[in-house]
Amino acid sequence: MFHRLITAAALAAACTAASAETKIPFTLDWKFEGPAAPYFMALDKGYFAEAGLDVEISPGVGSTDAIPKVATGAFPMGFGDINVLIKFLDQNPDAPITGIMMTYNKPPFAIIGRKSLGIETPKDLEGKVLGAPPPDAAWAQFPIFAAENDLDVEKITVEPVGFPTREPMLVEGKVAAVAGYNFSSVLNTMRLGVPAEDITTLLMADFGLDLYGNTLIVNTDWAEGKEEEIKAFVAAVAMGWKDSIADPAAAISGLKERNVAADADLEQMRLQMTIDGNILTEEVAANGFGLIDEDKLAASVEQLKMTYEFKNDVDISKYFTEEYMPEGGFSME
Repeated sequence: MFHRLITAAALAAACTAASAETKIPFTLDWKFEGPAAPYFMALDKGYFAEAGLDVEISPGVGSTDAIPKVATGAFPMGFGDINVLIKFLDQNPDAPITGIMMTYNKPPFAIIGRKSLGIETPKDLEGKVLGAPPPDAAWAQFPIFAAENDLDVEKITVEPVGFPTREPMLVEGKVAAVAGYNFSSVLNTMRLGVPAEDITTLLMADFGLDLYGNTLIVNTDWAEGKEEEIKAFVAAVAMGWKDSIADPAAAISGLKERNVAADADLEQMRLQMTIDGNILTEEVAANGFGLIDEDKLAASVEQLKMTYEFKNDVDISKYFTEEYMPEGGFSME
């Protein structure tokens, strides 16, 4: 109850100071599926409106698309993979963008294969065809996964695929495995008729990757003078996640209104997979939702260096700030 009051108080305080009807176009990293439901929950529950925020949520096509959108100011705020952000800032050191609330405490990067096509362990990828969308954040981390698991990448045939064709190609057997998010590719493959017992999920975080995942991001030029508005936005999103954890079915109901073609049962499964695998981790239970451990982030940068050559000096403070978060983060209980 104490933590709930802290979250409500953070929202109320920010609401008081936020200017009326501040417009915030917000881009997701992906389309309107289960993990997007908490943002619509915050919208439908009036958390944004109570803070004087006029939020419009737009779908995305991957973190490599969402991050430049925010960096250029096309969207003042968004949602994207922090590892893509780190590389983007190395290549564009003056870009006005940073992470502000760690959402996927454990990243969803995965290799999804079929047992019937010979995929059960990372080593099984050798001699097989791997389907990978070039803009996909999971594919961006594959070199680290390969290095950590001593894979001979010369023995893996990589087939560039589009997001719409990724799972269909796996179902048709044109590729033996695909790179993707666990909660997306697994359920998409099941929806297309592959039984769960034929699916192998190699979650990269269970095979050597010690990285964070997706974070809320903000354009720092736009953020000047809007500290209270951003605090209010962050608090509203935290409330949306908390309510979605408490009542996933209600969250999916709001999502369904925006994506009438969505399979409600499947999207609720996708949301629950996200909650269980990426949101409610041991680190979040101990330290609060939305924060990071600076030592872990620094270590993750060292891991990124295994396969990415930084052009500029590493500065952890550029990648993430806790200035918009309450002390101790948010409790999801």
